Amino acid sequence: MMLRGACFARLFGGNALRLPSGANFRGDINILLVGDPGTSKSQLLQYMHKLSPRGIYTSGRGSSAVGLTAYVAKDPETGETVLESGALVLSDKGVCCIDEFDKMSDNARSMLHEVMEQQTVSIAKAGIIASLNARTSVLACANPSESRYNPRLSVIDNIHLPPTLLSRFDLIYLILDKADEQTDRRLAKHIVSLHFENPEVVEHQVLDLSTLVAYISYSRKYIHPKLSDEAAEELTRGYVAMRQRGNNPGSRKKVITATARQIESLIRLSEALARMRFSEVVGVRDVTEAFRLLEVAMQQSATDHATGTIDMDLIMTGVSSSERQRRDNLVAAIRDLVMEKMQLAGPSMRMAELLEEVRKQSSMEVHQHDLRVALGTLQNEGSVFVHGDSFK
Repeated sequence: MMLRGACFARLFGGNALRLPSGANFRGDINILLVGDPGTSKSQLLQYMHKLSPRGIYTSGRGSSAVGLTAYVAKDPETGETVLESGALVLSDKGVCCIDEFDKMSDNARSMLHEVMEQQTVSIAKAGIIASLNARTSVLACANPSESRYNPRLSVIDNIHLPPTLLSRFDLIYLILDKADEQTDRRLAKHIVSLHFENPEVVEHQVLDLSTLVAYISYSRKYIHPKLSDEAAEELTRGYVAMRQRGNNPGSRKKVITATARQIESLIRLSEALARMRFSEVVGVRDVTEAFRLLEVAMQQSATDHATGTIDMDLIMTGVSSSERQRRDNLVAAIRDLVMEKMQLAGPSMRMAELLEEVRKQSSMEVHQHDLRVALGTLQNEGSVFVHGDSFK
């Protein structure tokens, strides 16, 4: 329900803000769906593409950088060089649905940084220098690199996407294939009923596709909600409360539980929810629902499993604060142990011996990869020199 609500709010979007200083704040909402195969992510993208007044559907596996942005071609009639628009430019003021987001090439993925934040595409090819509008909302889905989502790893480790790109998504939702008897029974009955010769027609009080498209188009064109004083106060209070969760009295370092990008996402979500009601004013109820949608997304994608708290460093850098602290402690412990052993055993030492000694003296689990990373840090400091399976 929350995922459908977030995707539906994304179709409406918030208000684009342009300040007199020239600064622009986008109103479009970007959402990433990550999950196991066979969880209908592609079907959801197809339906969202049909609902959008201006929607483009593409696959990351077959999309190049120029296919997503723009490419230079020759006009067959005049022979002049012309600029042809790609998927992101064609979906201006609409939605660009990208399936298999994790299969995109690095070159194509790098073009998305500017589009998702600045909503423009800069081109400098064949003597053509231009900046094209790409005011589009990106809805993407990705499969885990090992086919199944590993809950013990972060989102970045599961799909191997750069943190700089993941941080530009307003919401990241996990769609996992969990065994549940009631859900499985409902799904099986629905799929089996589609193959009946005379399936029962159940009347539902829902809007048809054409009515929904007209509803969304009218709202985006004529409804431009503004924040009320109560809603602005609730946004400020809620954001400060989110930030305060990172103040752990038992830790010396503060955990970043929210950034300025989260408050911008909350404003966009609140405005989109008000648009859904054809309201010209964003109320407290819209802000409360926006916080709920964001909280669920953050609990799924930005929770540090070692501490059980939300840590935005998982999305911003790919490494949680607790993991960074663990690595620092391991480097310090290995530095002291190496200096002690070298004074006793000689100028060189094998890694296997050091790993066994570290495991004896350390209360935390240490793997060979952790040891190599720590020794790499010490080598950069000039404390040791690593050569093969030994160091000195």
